[in-house]
Amino acid sequence: MRSNEAPALAVSRRDFVSQVGHGLGAIALAWLLNRAANAESPRTPQSPYEAKPPHFPGKAKRVIHIFAAGGVSHIDTFDYKPELEKRHGQSLGNTVKYDPFFGQPGKLMKSPWRFHRRGRSGLWVSDLLPHLASCVDDITFVHSMAGRSNNHTPATFLANSGFTMNGYPSLGAWLSYGLGSMNEDLPAFVVLPDPRGLPAGGAINWSAGFLPATHQGTAFRTTSKEPIADLNIPDGVSPAARQTSLKLLARMNHEFAESNPGDSALAARLRSYELAARMQVSIPEVIDFADETDAVKKLYGLDSDVTAGFGRNCLLARRLLERGVRFVQLFNGGAFGSPRINWDAHEDLSENHAKQAAVMDQPVAGLLKDLKARGMLEDTLVVWSTEFGRTPVTQGVNGKGRDHHQLVFTCWMAGAGLKPGIAYGSSDEIGFNVGENPVTTYDFHATILHLLGLDHTKLTFYHNGIQRRLTDVHGEVIADILA
Repeated sequence: MRSNEAPALAVSRRDFVSQVGHGLGAIALAWLLNRAANAESPRTPQSPYEAKPPHFPGKAKRVIHIFAAGGVSHIDTFDYKPELEKRHGQSLGNTVKYDPFFGQPGKLMKSPWRFHRRGRSGLWVSDLLPHLASCVDDITFVHSMAGRSNNHTPATFLANSGFTMNGYPSLGAWLSYGLGSMNEDLPAFVVLPDPRGLPAGGAINWSAGFLPATHQGTAFRTTSKEPIADLNIPDGVSPAARQTSLKLLARMNHEFAESNPGDSALAARLRSYELAARMQVSIPEVIDFADETDAVKKLYGLDSDVTAGFGRNCLLARRLLERGVRFVQLFNGGAFGSPRINWDAHEDLSENHAKQAAVMDQPVAGLLKDLKARGMLEDTLVVWSTEFGRTPVTQGVNGKGRDHHQLVFTCWMAGAGLKPGIAYGSSDEIGFNVGENPVTTYDFHATILHLLGLDHTKLTFYHNGIQRRLTDVHGEVIADILA
């Protein structure tokens, strides 16, 4: 219990903050002044962002996760099914039974795009993705992903948190909690939403859930020149008055922290203010592409209106990783409705996927090529995933689109610790069910953690009487794809 002794100062610390704080920037700067004046203080709380050792030496140090929202059709991108061409227009028959999301089963439909073997590995990629097709020798495909829901929001939650319900920490939050940051000037977990809108479930997809709030993803405003709202110190206060009030606030913060050494909430808040202050310097530098060559900008598609928005996010992701951010998540596709600005190809597969591929293909391929050219792919893990695939039959007998399909779909990874240029698992002859080596989201997540040096069974957090983990009580590392 706190002492009832009267405070030494006439005004309370809380009242003072409310009167002269002038926003986050003021408090953050006060913390920095306090830090400079007490650099050797043994009472300075340990930063929750501080780098932590892995369970064992990992091949990857950092991750870029590209999530393609809406449900990318595996059988029109990476999973070639010649049997669909033979049976085009036929009924699925009674050999398999399934419940399509919209209850409108149709006829088998071949892909509108031709498939070709690519690279030295000879892996199949359709003409829909010509840029990514040139990268197959660096990619590890998983063709036997199996989901648990064919509804966008729970399936998106599953892909990002391991659970179909909200309230659970995302993959990036778990990595921030388990490994911390490699740069105290930037968050460990940064999110770059699609400039066109948010995915199903919105910000819940990068939530810290029941983990400490410091591990939640920091979402940049990708449609604004100011990526983080209210980051700048407000104008209108004279420098002399400003410095005087901030020094006093810093002293009050320090005295309060010293008199309450067990107040972890205060320690965490002070650290968040410290990070905010440092970001006032680091963020403007990281979002300034002036030092990038024209060739690099063109590689990412910044010279085209179609690819520029998502291309900027991909280039920004590389720059964030270079500066020590542990986990960067990019969302490709966002707003649902009409027209759909994502991969949800119900009405017209050809039109929908052609538009979405035009946005994603070149920037993602450019990212892979750029990382490889800089030697960053050796210790960086690139993950590409989607919530589910699409049906091999049309949505409706005379339809031109494909419905949601969670029974089998494709995801891929590239980079540190993986066998490049291989395909693991398979779907059946028409891409309806898993053929060989089924992979769950738990397996996929366990493998990502393993590549970073984390045992998914040991990365836990006690919550509501249970030692929770990203993979729940499931998951096996996909050993056959490891280098």
